[in-house]
Amino acid sequence: MAHILIVDDSPTDVKVLSGMLERAGHRVSSAASAESGMDLAKTERPDLILMDVIMPGMNGFQATRSLSRDPETSEIPVIIVYALVNRPYMVDLQENRSLVRSLLALGIDVYLVDW
Repeated sequence: MAHILIVDDSPTDVKVLSGMLERAGHRVSSAASAESGMDLAKTERPDLILMDVIMPGMNGFQATRSLSRDPETSEIPVIIVYALVNRPYMVDLQENRSLVRSLLALGIDVYLVDW
C-alpha cells in the first residue's frame, strides 16, 4: 500500500487519521510542524501528504508552496485537510473560482474540509 505523510500539529487528528489509514493497510509517518514535514517529505519520499493548514510557524499553505516548487518533492501530491469548527457554511468551489485558482497556484491537489 501507499506511504502517507501526515503533517499536523494536533496529536488527536494525527492519531485518528493514522488509525484509519493504517487499518486500510497504508504505512503512515507524521510530523508535528510544517518545517519537519518538509524535511520528512525529502528524506522519506511519501506517496501522499495530508497537510493541515493552521500550525505554529510556517502554515500548511506555505509548506505546500515550498514542496511544489522543490524538484525533490514537487511530484508528491498534497491534500490539504482543514477542520472548520462552528462554521455553518461550505465554500462552493464552482462559485469561488478565485479560491480554486489560488489553491492550484499553491500546488494543492485536493482541499478537504473536516466538519
